[in-house]
Parts: sequence; C-alpha cells; structure tokens
Amino acid sequence: MIARPTNPMVSSLLNEMYHVTTAYAYWKAGKHLDRAVFDLCHCKPPFGGEFTVFAGLEECLRFVANFGFEDCGIDYLRSVMPSYVEDEFFGSLKALDCSQVIIHAIPEGTVVFPRVPLIRIEGPLWVVQLLETTFLALVNYASLVATNAARYRLVAGSSKVLLEFGLRRAQGPDGSISASKYCYLGGFDFTSNLEAGRLFGIPVGGTHSHAFVSSFMGLDEIALSRTSENTKFCKDFGARIQHWLSKLKAKFYSFFSAVESLHVKETNESELAAFGSYALAFPEGFLALVDTYDVMKSGVPNFCAVALALHSLGYKARGIRLDSGDLSYLSKQARAFFRSADEINGFGIGTQLVTCYKQPALGCIYKLVEVNGHSRIKISEDVAKVTIPCKKQCYRLYGEQGFALVDLMQKDEEPAPQADEPVLCRHPFNLNKVYVVPKRVEPLLQCYWKGSLGKLEKIHQKELPSLKETREYCRQQLAAMRPDHMRIRSPTSYKVSVSAQLYDDFHTALFNEGPVKELR
Repeated sequence: MIARPTNPMVSSLLNEMYHVTTAYAYWKAGKHLDRAVFDLCHCKPPFGGEFTVFAGLEECLRFVANFGFEDCGIDYLRSVMPSYVEDEFFGSLKALDCSQVIIHAIPEGTVVFPRVPLIRIEGPLWVVQLLETTFLALVNYASLVATNAARYRLVAGSSKVLLEFGLRRAQGPDGSISASKYCYLGGFDFTSNLEAGRLFGIPVGGTHSHAFVSSFMGLDEIALSRTSENTKFCKDFGARIQHWLSKLKAKFYSFFSAVESLHVKETNESELAAFGSYALAFPEGFLALVDTYDVMKSGVPNFCAVALALHSLGYKARGIRLDSGDLSYLSKQARAFFRSADEINGFGIGTQLVTCYKQPALGCIYKLVEVNGHSRIKISEDVAKVTIPCKKQCYRLYGEQGFALVDLMQKDEEPAPQADEPVLCRHPFNLNKVYVVPKRVEPLLQCYWKGSLGKLEKIHQKELPSLKETREYCRQQLAAMRPDHMRIRSPTSYKVSVSAQLYDDFHTALFNEGPVKELR
C-alpha cells in the first residue's frame, strides 16, 4: 500500500464547496461518468525567472491512493448541502475511489516551463474534478519553494553549503514542514527543522540564538571545565581568540577604509565570549549568528577570530548566519572580508527562502482539455490563461551540445519525434515555426497511476524515488539546461512549442468556441 499523505489534514474534505456542488450537478445531468482529461500546469515562471522546479507529485499520488469519503465526511456534506439533495448522491460519493483514474506526470524535480502539463489526470469527470483543489494545494507551494531553493543554489554554486533556517517564519507548521522538504529537494544541504529531518531523512543543522550571545558579559566567561577530554583545546583558547582578533583588526581597518571609509576600534566582547564558548561546545560544527549587535563591525570579525583560533587547533568552522538587515549587501560585504581573512563555504537562509518573499504564490491551473474524446478549451482575454486543448504528450528535444532546445507538445496519438529527424515546432499563438533536429528526445509524461474497472493497479511506493534521489535528479536537471535560460536576471526565453496537428486543432477550437462580436 502507498502511505497516506504526510500531512494528516490532506483528506478528501480538503476541498472547496463548489467542487461538491459541481459534482452534484454532474450527477444530476448524468455526466458524472463522462471520461475526462485535465491538465495541471503553470502559466508563468516565478521570481521573474524562466524556469520552475516541479515538486509535490509524491504527495499527490499518496492522496490518490487513499482517496475516499469516510462516514463522518459524508455526514458533514449532508449538513452543508441543500436538504433536497438525494441520499443516492451521497451513497455514490461514499463509494468513490480512484480505481478508474489514470495519472501521467513529469518526474518530480524536473525543470519545467509554462503551459507544459505537469500532471495529466484522466478518469470519470466528477472524480477527477474532485481532485483539483487538493492537487493544486500540494503542487503550488511545493514547486514555488523548490524553485526558490534552486535559485539560491544556482547563485551559491555547487561548492557552498546551504542551510534552511525558516521553521519559525514559515506559514504555520504545515508550511514549515513542506518548506524544509522542498528546499532540500531544490538543492539545500541541511534544515534546522528536526521534525522534517525525522520525517524525510534530511540532514539537520543549526547555530545558536541571539539570547545565547547576549547572555555573556565578557571573555572571562569562556569556561574550559566542561571541555571534552578528546578535544584539542588548550587552556589559552581565549588568548588565542584575542591574538587572532588583534591580527584581524588591521586587515579589517584596511578593508573598511577601502570600501566605506569606516573602521572598527573594538568589537563587542560579550559576543566574542559567546562565540568562543559555542566553539568549545561544537568545535567541529562552529556556525555563528553574527547580527546580534553589528554584522560588519562586530559579528564578522569576532567570528573570524574564533574561526582562526579553531583552525590553529586543527578544526574548521562551518560558517555564519545572517538573520536581519540588508541580506544582499551584508552577504556580499561579509564574503568580501572572508576572502581577505578566511574563506567561508556555508550560508543559512530563513525567512526569504521559505516564505518565497518575492512571490508568495505560483499560480498553477487545473483545466479540462478533453471530454469523451472531444477537445475542450478555456478562452480568456489574458493569453496566458488560454488553455491548449486535447490529451497531450510532451517531449524535450536536446541539441548537439547536450542542452535542452525546446519542449514540444503534441496530441497523444501522434508518433513520437525521433532523434536526428527534423521536427516542425510551432509557437502556440503566432505564425512562428522552426524545424528542430534533436540529438536526443526525452518523453516528459510518465504513467504513475493506472486504474482499471473495479481493480486498483497501484504503483508500489518503493518504485517512487526517495527524496534524496529526487534531489540528485533535480541537480542533474539544472545542469542540463542552457546557462542563459537559468540566469537569475534577464534570462533567455525557453521555447515551448506545439506540433502542427495540435496547432491546427487548437486554433480550430479557438475559432469554434470563441464568441462572435458585432461592431456597430
């Protein structure tokens, strides 16, 4: 059996009222068993970038595997639906499961682009409609925060350690657990969230609190009495720290004179004592919170002094944590000073990461594209919200240099494009077209759940990749994309195209379903 969703609140009642009223209307009209196809996709990449990391698929599959209304849920629906709704309808709801649903999806952790279906859901119309809101809730935030994490990873490079520290600032306990999971998927190395570490096997790490720093009064509080016998500390550790701080002051004075015409006479001594004491407790994992008093005038030089004292005894400090202020400016200034003193290879990021501060929502959509073999379309004055009809398969075409060139959508029954053979790719909305000769063709949509009449053919959970495996797959995906598509600022647009046959069907549907205006 596939396990239930990680969050116990994810149930068949994690839905919106209008889906139940719609289900009733389908049932009354005799359309509830019509065979329908829905696409879940997104309209625009987040954060002003060009790509999105798809996440949340495993939780969707867990939900599908355990979908069904319990007696208490049916009783609640009776209480909120009109009194005239027939008992037979509620009996039919009680019998629902996903045994007649088929789900194709792009593998979790894939780099994806707008309009390409992330998940294709087929089944009885009322069942697949009832999956909509929960699927969107499970994919929207997961993909958003995984993308945010991937962007941090791209900026930091592969050699830097990234730690997620967002538990207390996330949108509630549910948001914090999801954030830790999907930040790890997107490329972070550690989380401070112990429960996420337990649930998902994510390595955990952390620093100390501001209170720990401010609880110290001076260097005389650096105590060696509890130092482990197997450590290399000597009785003059406090003196070693002061020695390195005095050596750093001249370097720090020169650094600030060059960049800001500022200088530092004395750092905060209580902070220095706190850092020294924390280093005694964790000599092999020293990671300091440097913004209790002043990041550049006290926190950073004090950290460097302790780090160099540790280094002289054979230990290596882990890094610093910036928790407030102008994070972009401070991180750049801190790194500039580290290069002149002691290079640091780790960064802990909290609020900006888990809250997706620059963009709080992704905006995935879940739209009907086919009913009983007939194409269906959603038309909007906003071109980004116009859906591409038909049951589709999608392919990623790779060029000679190994990078992805274009994603191609075509009707499911069309033959797959072949390597080294020209493929006509059309822009969905204009007359632009180009022949692409791929060196490699990758089908994007894979079958993850296959139902049959009266029988569940479940894909066993062990066949789904582990979170660690999905994280590595995401890393490979990011590396397989052309660097200019992955730029944080002003990225080159990635091409998403349709086949000639799908283009014709799409524009026929636009013509047939669009209203006819009259000008006077």
